[in-house]
Amino acid sequence: MVQVADRKVESWFKTYQPLLVIVTMITLVSLQSWPDREAFMLNFMAGFFIVFGSFKLFDLAGFKSAFSTYDLLAQKWSSYGLIYPFLELLLGFAFLFKYQINFALWGSVVLMGFGSLGVIKALRQNKQIPCACLGTSLNLPMSTLTLIEDLFMVIMSVIMLYK
Repeated sequence: MVQVADRKVESWFKTYQPLLVIVTMITLVSLQSWPDREAFMLNFMAGFFIVFGSFKLFDLAGFKSAFSTYDLLAQKWSSYGLIYPFLELLLGFAFLFKYQINFALWGSVVLMGFGSLGVIKALRQNKQIPCACLGTSLNLPMSTLTLIEDLFMVIMSVIMLYK
């Protein structure tokens, strides 16, 4: 029984290893600004949006297709999948250069908050679909980690807006 559980944990880590490594590296780089919590969150959000947006550019057409399987707006307006990575990059660079921070924070709340609705719907329907969070170059399944990513960005943005 323990071996089965160990294999499940090992399989989970193997599946999500790319995501875990990327988020860990973004976190470590962001820690350079610790103990300034605000700077840490801005750096983390900058790294998150720049890295995640960049991965989507490797196969923009594939991202558009994968994204439309769960994003509510991309299902109604297919061009949204082509624009979305650039919105993430715009937010990331706004955070990085501390430009129009309140606008970027609200943009993050809207983009990630609305995006989480499609993720919730897909998870509730138990759809076995790929997660396009890092584009299509990394084959990650849709899971609660996708929702955690989205909501974590919303929570950090709200904290920053109401500091």
